[in-house]
Amino acid sequence: MTLEQQLEKIKSGKMYNDLTEELIQARADAVALTNQYNQSYGQPPQEREKILRQLLGAMGEDVFFEPSFRCEFGRHIKIGNHFYANFDCVMLDGGGIEIGDNVLFGPRVSIYTSRHAFDAEERSKGACFAKPVKIGNNVWIGGGVHIDCGVTIGDNTVIGAGSVITRDIPANVVAAGAPCKVIRKIREDEKTGYLEELNS
Repeated sequence: MTLEQQLEKIKSGKMYNDLTEELIQARADAVALTNQYNQSYGQPPQEREKILRQLLGAMGEDVFFEPSFRCEFGRHIKIGNHFYANFDCVMLDGGGIEIGDNVLFGPRVSIYTSRHAFDAEERSKGACFAKPVKIGNNVWIGGGVHIDCGVTIGDNTVIGAGSVITRDIPANVVAAGAPCKVIRKIREDEKTGYLEELNS
């Protein structure tokens, strides 16, 4: 089976062999590109962007990762405009990761789209499955958050630091905890007047 066929199988949600030569090499290629990107810190933005565009499946304008950024394959990551990830971001993207516009990640945010088989014998032979992660527009994810496979986070939502997200989180809420749960809706009276001051 070719690499492309294996990657399509991963994205389909079916069980796959995580230990094939092709997947091991694809991960090594992603490590090489993330090394290059992380070491380019301080170089002109267009040079760093060029490396990211080689690595990621799709990205908009103004996409920035502080060092160190790590991903599994890279090609299954799609990011919109104006994205910022603080230090030590990890994206295991076998199942696909989609991120909207104006999204902020705190330090050490991790997304895991793949999961090893629960059966020990299957697991030892490389059995895995994957499900996509989707993050909407205008989302802020606090430091040290772990996002499990198959999760969707709605627009405008804030995720508290240290959360472990195992289920979908709706739009326009503050959520936190392990497991992560909705605490409350974001209120209109939480606006500080910053935009009026900025535009005055």
